[in-house]
Amino acid sequence: MLKLLALCFFTSLIHVPITEAKTRHYKWEVKYEYKSPDCFRKQVITINGTSPGPTISAQQGDTIIVEVNNRLITESFAIHWHGIRQRGTPWSDGTAWVTQCPIGPGDTFTYQFEVDRPGTYLYHAHYGMQREAGLYGLIQVSLPDGVKEPFAYDYDQSIILNDWFHQSTSSQATGLTSNPYVWVGEPQSLLIQGKGKFNCSSVTLPAEICNTTNPECSPYVITVIPGKTYRLRIASLTALSALSFQIEGHSMTVVEADGYYVEPFIVENLHIYSGQTYSVIIKADQDPSRNYWATSNVISRHPQTPPGLAILNYQPNEPQRSPPTVPPAGPVWNDTANQFAQGQALKARQGFIHTPPPTSDRVLVFLTTQNTVNGYNRWAVNNVSLDVPNTPYLIALKYNMTDVLDQTPPPDRCKSVNYDIKNVSRNKNATSSNAIYRLKFNSTVDIIMQNANTMKASTSETHPWHLHGHDFWILGYGLGKFDINTDPKKYNLVNPVMRNTVPVYPYGWTALRIKADNPGVWAFHCHIEPHFYLGMGVAFEAGIEKVGKLPKSIMGCGKSKGLFK
Repeated sequence: MLKLLALCFFTSLIHVPITEAKTRHYKWEVKYEYKSPDCFRKQVITINGTSPGPTISAQQGDTIIVEVNNRLITESFAIHWHGIRQRGTPWSDGTAWVTQCPIGPGDTFTYQFEVDRPGTYLYHAHYGMQREAGLYGLIQVSLPDGVKEPFAYDYDQSIILNDWFHQSTSSQATGLTSNPYVWVGEPQSLLIQGKGKFNCSSVTLPAEICNTTNPECSPYVITVIPGKTYRLRIASLTALSALSFQIEGHSMTVVEADGYYVEPFIVENLHIYSGQTYSVIIKADQDPSRNYWATSNVISRHPQTPPGLAILNYQPNEPQRSPPTVPPAGPVWNDTANQFAQGQALKARQGFIHTPPPTSDRVLVFLTTQNTVNGYNRWAVNNVSLDVPNTPYLIALKYNMTDVLDQTPPPDRCKSVNYDIKNVSRNKNATSSNAIYRLKFNSTVDIIMQNANTMKASTSETHPWHLHGHDFWILGYGLGKFDINTDPKKYNLVNPVMRNTVPVYPYGWTALRIKADNPGVWAFHCHIEPHFYLGMGVAFEAGIEKVGKLPKSIMGCGKSKGLFK
């Protein structure tokens, strides 16, 4: 008894830092405003007048409440909290037609969720192709007080990379769904933290439409103090482009990817795909008498867009003073081997490894192809192009609305063994469906993503795939056709990195493993806006019976209109 009392007394003397979780409130007005992010004036979707929108800063365990008011006049919208797993709040995932009805013009909607993991995340529109119209921003979640990162730095800064089109998203959507098909083309500019510079002299436009002296499009400035070390959080929310980011004269040490610590490795060019986030460490250890270029360049597609430019400003130099050098050239755009090597270099950091289950209960092999459905261009998974229902999946499944969804299960795999991934398919026809993959709750599922040729000869595109509600283990990559008998023997089951967004390289495959342990309905799709818009995605359900009572606020469309009359 005395020993027990002594132990209790001694334990009471030990200070254990405890941070009380906070509730953080945000109130946003979403509307169109005329802006000139790349010197070209156009309508941009803003949040409280800005694009990118305000950064959400929180600590692990905090509750975020965002009240959004739709002032778009003629458009609905929804906001997805990209990388936030929404455990216990699947209705706040913010995916129109999957987890909620879109927020109509004039309506106010409240999102509420917990940020349960530290790291770098995103938010963006998830309705139509509105993300590329400017509705996006960053979520930065820090560790509780007293808990340290496994790497040291003096200051924390962030950058969002984007591509930028001058055509409106509604015009692009009209072209994509027309016959004949009208492709969106390549972006006019690359933005770094919402700023770029279009060459106004390349077109004949009045100065009030395109003006390179407009301070709105002056280069973004990253200011550093000589001798200090910086954590730079880099995120990509491009609509189309894969990018390479570099800082002239400075190496970057990669330490975090999509909220997970990785074994540090050094890069000169960081390859980043839409929907991904990284943290890199840089040291301000170069000649402090000058500034340096930070650049973004298109990779994986033949570049027709000038590089994005920002300035790394060494104090006390003038922030907008251009560096005395020519911006460094980007890497070779189609060097797939180099891009592939960076993906393979990502390993979970020692001491922070989340070991995957050793085996899976189910294997899904997804062949992704470009097809036609009734004469219209589409993208498909296993020859099925996704058509979301007009009653959101979450509502339809929770209320057992069997007539809303196609009851024929989508295929676990297609005949990819006999599919020629290197050539245009002789049969380009596909079907469309809103059928859903039903996953056994708490089961382990392998997802093999197989890339192939498009409908254009000798062309295979890089596709960044994003999973809602979960993170997955990346078990391996390969170039060529996946062999289900031999390739699983090469999986990394020791220290695979976990992520929520991963590229599938041209003519290649990527193997993922997930634990279906988050009740709800979750989208899994290509993060290239036109591709998902044209059906390149699937929906997963797991544990729908475990989902709590759905809030009335997510309803009001399709068959959900009459639920609470």
